[in-house]
Amino acid sequence: MSSKHTWRFFRAGGFDQVRLDSGGDLAALDQLDQKLWVALGCPTTGLEFDAQTLALIDTDQDGRIRAPELIGALQWACAVLKNPDDLLKSAPSLPLSAINDATPEGRQLLASARQILIQLGQPDATHITLADTSDTEKIFAQTKFNGDGIVPADSAADEATQAVIADIIACLGSEVDRSAKPGISQAKADQFFAAAQAYADWWQKAEADAAILPFGAGTVAAAAAVQAVKAKVADYFTRCRLAAFDPRAIGALNREEKEYLTFTAKDLTAASAEIAGFPLARIAAGRPLPLREGVNPAWAAALARLQAEAVQPILGDQSAITEAEWAAILAKLGPFDGWSAGKAGAAVEKLGWQRVREILASPARGKIAALIMADQQLEPAFAKVAAVEKLVRYHRDLFKLCNNFVSFRDFYGRKDKAIFQAGTLYLDQRSCELCLTVADAGQHAAMAALAGTYLAYCDCVRKGTAEKMHIVAAFTSGDADNLMVGRNGIFYDRQGRDWDATITKIIDNPISIRQAFWAPYKKIIRMIEEQVAQRAAAADTAATAKLQAGATADQPKPAGPPKKIDTGTLAAIGLVLATLLAALGGIFAAFAKLPVWQMPLALLGMLLAISIPAMMLAWLKLRKRNLGPLLDANGWAVNARARINVPFGAALTRVAALPPGAQRDLVDPFAEKRRPWGLYVTLVVMLLLAISWYLGRLDACLPGPAKSTSALGTNAPAYKPPR
Repeated sequence: MSSKHTWRFFRAGGFDQVRLDSGGDLAALDQLDQKLWVALGCPTTGLEFDAQTLALIDTDQDGRIRAPELIGALQWACAVLKNPDDLLKSAPSLPLSAINDATPEGRQLLASARQILIQLGQPDATHITLADTSDTEKIFAQTKFNGDGIVPADSAADEATQAVIADIIACLGSEVDRSAKPGISQAKADQFFAAAQAYADWWQKAEADAAILPFGAGTVAAAAAVQAVKAKVADYFTRCRLAAFDPRAIGALNREEKEYLTFTAKDLTAASAEIAGFPLARIAAGRPLPLREGVNPAWAAALARLQAEAVQPILGDQSAITEAEWAAILAKLGPFDGWSAGKAGAAVEKLGWQRVREILASPARGKIAALIMADQQLEPAFAKVAAVEKLVRYHRDLFKLCNNFVSFRDFYGRKDKAIFQAGTLYLDQRSCELCLTVADAGQHAAMAALAGTYLAYCDCVRKGTAEKMHIVAAFTSGDADNLMVGRNGIFYDRQGRDWDATITKIIDNPISIRQAFWAPYKKIIRMIEEQVAQRAAAADTAATAKLQAGATADQPKPAGPPKKIDTGTLAAIGLVLATLLAALGGIFAAFAKLPVWQMPLALLGMLLAISIPAMMLAWLKLRKRNLGPLLDANGWAVNARARINVPFGAALTRVAALPPGAQRDLVDPFAEKRRPWGLYVTLVVMLLLAISWYLGRLDACLPGPAKSTSALGTNAPAYKPPR
């Protein structure tokens, strides 16, 4: 992509990054080759950045910010501002004079901003803030509407309309308007009134046909009373017919006595399921169904309702009914049952048909429609408020986002934390500033392991609020000797809140060259310590086993034949020892033949021979240390190899150091008694000098009488007989 704009770059992290020093740079970002962008995408969550601003930039609402979306936001902001340089100020308040009134959109934004300030009682204000645009309650204080097409009950002036809106919500549920109140939309109102009309028309059919409502207004109650006992009454009369068919079945039809024994031992109530399973009354051939006396206690109330609602209106105050009378009642309610099966408008049934008719006869439908229309008319005004808020947010946040997206200026500049840095972890006398939030440590580690960085995953908890968070911290300075799973520290987030942090997972990589130099010797020491500990534990276990065996033995066992010495094993051990001693002797002899001034160099050479391979391996890994995989594992699309070299790593992880001018007392009253290493070293040096003198290696630098050949004569190894 060719660009007419002249760009400037700075070098950081081992690669070139674009400098964004002017509004012209921001306005021309669409001309910058995206191969030169540090990132091409980032998530809208898990960042120390205003979430609402990110949501505005994320036009497709997929939870990610991509390069075209950032370019679109910049172009809009630059177009509605007189001077794009204002974006570099990242100011929380927007001067009205900065809005470009030379374009139609700019003039509309300026007028909307002034109207907002007038509504807030600030007609002379020259700046508008995010707090101003967010206070919609005050902006629209003179009206109960907010332009979302949803009206709550209190938006109506009269109680009757408020009651209808409440009835609609009760029947069909509510919708939430911008004020977070439950309300209704036009679609919800239309659905309700359609159901109400269908319900009213359905009831009108019943009123037009007397057969449908044989009990008049009490037909619904009568039908409900009949339906409640219909199955049990049919069961009763069927049993009575069986008793008439064969009297021998009467005992079984009335249930045998032993069936009562299964539940009589416990406390009973009339509603007990065992009682309800018995017949309505005692079974006998041709016996009518009693409605008051001698009925099953579990069904007494239902039979009383049947007598009051269905029997008495037709047959009078009877205490029992025959099967024929029961059939007559069912026939009487037949048209009602058919009508009920075709019920319409069931959604409003809970209101009752009288209330439904009252609502349909009132002007509520027209009033509600007028309220919704009045609310919708404010939609343009609210859209203008939203546009002003968008400009205020972009004016404050866009430049910072660019310095954490197009380039990583905030991260490498060290003047401000990057938006992906979640806070600082204090652990093992270090403060780690490269900490990222993670959702799943296992999934994150699969990608983050490629960063070549020593990583510690931590679970963070705030005891006061029981909040939990997971982070990963990069240790880029110091050593790893005291870092292990289970260690605790304190994590401070970007708001300054403290969290208890515990290491749960470690990805091991070199931290420094210094650590790599001593690593081989530390490994040898650890190996020796482990071997000693294992042998000591094995010896302790064997000794304990022998003591236990001796204590539990009933009688002393006869001594067995003496063990034979394995000569082969002894020979092998002797060979190993001889080889080891020969090798050590050869090394010592070669060392002793060196001139004195070469001996320290030889020791240094031996140290380097052991440490240089580890240091080289560490250097190769440290130079590959890369921020990209860490961020990619969090959903970023990092477009560069953002290195974390040794000097920069030392800046990201601070090791504890005494403050300047601090006084230090080196006397520790509880320090362990030290070994006289100085004496040991002196003795070793004196021994080496004595051996060197004996071998004649010092004769060249000693006076005649002090030479070994003079003092030892023919016994000196360096003595040479005269020719």
